[in-house]
Amino acid sequence: MKPDYAPLAQGELAERFPSIRGATERLADGLSAEDCALQSMPDASPVKWHFAHTTWFFETFVLERCDAAHRPFHPAFRLLFNSYYNGVGEQYPRPQRGMLSRPPFEEVMRYRAQVDERMRALLAGRTLPVEALDLVELGLHHEQQHQELILTDVKHLLSLNPLAPACRAGAPSRAAHAPLTWSAHPGGEAQIGHDGSGFAFDNELPRHRVLLAPFELASRPATNDEYLAFIEDGGYRRPELWLSEGWATQQAQRWEAPLYWRRREGGWMEFTLHGLQPLDPHAAVVHLSHFEADAFARWSGARLPTEFEMEAAGGAFADVWQWTSSSYGPYPGYRPAPGAVGEYNGKFMSNQYVLRGGSSATPPGHLRASYRNFFPSAARWQFSGVRLARDC
Repeated sequence: MKPDYAPLAQGELAERFPSIRGATERLADGLSAEDCALQSMPDASPVKWHFAHTTWFFETFVLERCDAAHRPFHPAFRLLFNSYYNGVGEQYPRPQRGMLSRPPFEEVMRYRAQVDERMRALLAGRTLPVEALDLVELGLHHEQQHQELILTDVKHLLSLNPLAPACRAGAPSRAAHAPLTWSAHPGGEAQIGHDGSGFAFDNELPRHRVLLAPFELASRPATNDEYLAFIEDGGYRRPELWLSEGWATQQAQRWEAPLYWRRREGGWMEFTLHGLQPLDPHAAVVHLSHFEADAFARWSGARLPTEFEMEAAGGAFADVWQWTSSSYGPYPGYRPAPGAVGEYNGKFMSNQYVLRGGSSATPPGHLRASYRNFFPSAARWQFSGVRLARDC
């Protein structure tokens, strides 16, 4: 389903392009070349691969189509840095991206610089067709999604190091205590999906109506001290709180706390982008799977909200993505775009759950009520938490 809005003007895209590309590169400040080459698990990717893949997107989908003098930077990059676009060709296996010691990081940066130069020339030259401008804007939003993935993937990588290194200087600010209150919503008919004002991914469309029963939504995500009470009440040892697959998963994985919590003499610590820090009791609990969020909600005498309740309530932006009870699927009338670009979202609409809201790692331009994030139920390495809902 093609978004029903005019893309940014070519001049606006020319200004935005270097800003977003530069923001990606600044995420590697303080990281070594070794940090940028390693892959901590099959679901994560090396920083070097993220840098190359986001560049591959512009080379493959924009320059190949719009630059008559196009020559690939390196013919092998088409396979090495293709993520999942079968319509473009084969891909190097995702679980083995950390094996790519070549090309070295320096060559990937030369690749970025060359593609950036060609893109700047293209945007500063002749007037491009609307279809090309659509692809440039999509590529910039795609790059911002990878900015968030870089932070989540680097955090997971560094968490496995016994030195508990930080990738950001200083200590995180401590959260203020905010009492939990409940906001009542009358339900009724609600308009769901992007309203057409500005950019949207295709999975936010088409806009459609849903009918909601009256509900209440918590004023904020659950905090560390609230989740600690769940742990201390035996939450990870009580099968009646868990979905069957969730219980089997946490038993097999031996979960006993959120992903980055560390039990130390004197209390809990949490691994953060600033390294290992004392657990902040008032900060939002983060790095929960859907299974853990659902079990906590049951223990709390509440439930997870649906994605439509979250959107009707205004998106409920916070420092963590918030799991919903909604399976990730297409909206009524959804049609993916033709060609390889149509593989961007639609092919993943199976066996995943929707998260809403946004996190401290989400680029500000992606914080909108209709934005749909999605991951499998067992995923924990994203900045995912829980906001409670209940029926009126």
